[in-house]
Amino acid sequence: MKLNAKYSVLALALSAVGFAQSVQAKETTFINCTSRSPSGFSPALVMDGISYNASSQQVYNRLVEFKPGSTDFEPALAESWEISDDGLTYTFHLRKGVKFHSSKEFTPSREFNADDVLFSFNRQLDENHPYHKVSNATYPYFKAMKFPTLLKSIEKIDDHTVKIQLTKQDATFLASLGMDFISIYSAEYADKMLAAGKPETIDNQPIGTGPFVFAGYQIDQAIRYFANKDYWKGKAPIDRLIFSITPDATARYAKLQTGACDMMDFPNAADLERMKKDPKIQLLNREGLNIAYVAFNTEKAPFDNVKVRQALNYATDKNTIINVVYQGAGKAAKNPLPPTIWSYNDEIQDYPYDLEKAKKLLAEAGYPNGFETELWVQPVVRASNPNPRRMSEIIQSDWEKIGVKAKLVSYEWGDYVKRSKEGQFTAGTYGWSGDNGDPDNFLSPLFASENAGNSNYSRWKNAEFDALLAKAIGLKNQNERAELYKKAQVIVKEQAPWITVAHSVSFTPLSLRVRDYKQSPFGYSYFYGTRVVE
Repeated sequence: MKLNAKYSVLALALSAVGFAQSVQAKETTFINCTSRSPSGFSPALVMDGISYNASSQQVYNRLVEFKPGSTDFEPALAESWEISDDGLTYTFHLRKGVKFHSSKEFTPSREFNADDVLFSFNRQLDENHPYHKVSNATYPYFKAMKFPTLLKSIEKIDDHTVKIQLTKQDATFLASLGMDFISIYSAEYADKMLAAGKPETIDNQPIGTGPFVFAGYQIDQAIRYFANKDYWKGKAPIDRLIFSITPDATARYAKLQTGACDMMDFPNAADLERMKKDPKIQLLNREGLNIAYVAFNTEKAPFDNVKVRQALNYATDKNTIINVVYQGAGKAAKNPLPPTIWSYNDEIQDYPYDLEKAKKLLAEAGYPNGFETELWVQPVVRASNPNPRRMSEIIQSDWEKIGVKAKLVSYEWGDYVKRSKEGQFTAGTYGWSGDNGDPDNFLSPLFASENAGNSNYSRWKNAEFDALLAKAIGLKNQNERAELYKKAQVIVKEQAPWITVAHSVSFTPLSLRVRDYKQSPFGYSYFYGTRVVE
């Protein structure tokens, strides 16, 4: 069979990941050019979109899931549920007939049931669970969402009924169950790997119930999947899915143009105008639920002084960053919440770019001649920030105008996150994308006192702020919740644990043969339902 250019590229990709099979004309393959390797394939253990794209978005399901392209959730592995009058007990009725994937290591002997739900929750919740410490797990998102204190118990009523009891009312609980960190694993697979003395296998070779089956990973080169023929929603239109790991954005664009990939993530902002006119691609866009920011370590001098933090807010020229880094494809951020989320406080006034005001505040704080510090540079491109290095260089230049000399420092991504959580930095660039459409999903992980040392990189603690969040999450009335979140945003702006830099517009370049792909409001890539045509 003679291969055209597209399938020649495909054949090379398949060879690279160990496929020894010919390409059949009736089969379809989708190649996603992604910017970096995932930090892991176990959604309970990670906290980044690239890893979720490679694991939970393709391989796993959750009790509830978000409708493609929407922040609205719908039944998934739970067909229905009831909530007690006091809002503390949730009874889930599980879907029957759902099959787990198979692999060389594991062939399931039963279908999905309540045991799998209990394993997936209790592994993260119960410190005495046999899997709790496997793979050096820390469960960052489980902790960020305060699940260790929110969940009172998870009980199996029968094979297809699970009762979850909470310690307090939580208006976000159902939406949170649609998030990647609470994906449902196979308890049977876990038991078998534990008995074999290699429990970490479940984190490295994922087995789920989702639309695609994990087939293999060649480090820093490619990840491969094939369609789950027994998927409970029906087989995906795509027969094979390949993640081609291509760190350089220019190279990803070139592959898209030549047909070597069907989609790329994180295009260069400077290429967007060209892409809009490129007859070989289609360019999707939507406002992202994200924030790019500079966090100050509020436990370290001089950033334990609010006037220093405010001064550097005044000294940062966001308009230049938007023009140079985002090429206009972003908005200056005055709040940690993006404007597209309800409860956004538009009445807040941002810190204007005012060097004289900045110098005055520094002098009042005891630093009339400035000081020396480090500014950590996020080493990877993320949905919120198309060029962290260039952003940091602009900020470095801005701060130098008021006598603050910042040395740019960076580490490999995993090390960067680890060191940041440990509080080793003084100031650094970071980003966040919301995962459930609720304002608490920004404010609580990023600023709540109990998340200091986890997702609250600034290590900022404020009792009044914490009290507002605690009250808001227990209310059912959205308008009442919104008023409390607006007050919380005022406190953040005044105390300035961050510089809120920008909200990015999310762009997704696709080949012309792609149909029915829906951009996620959360910035993830979900390929079930996507088609390719020749």
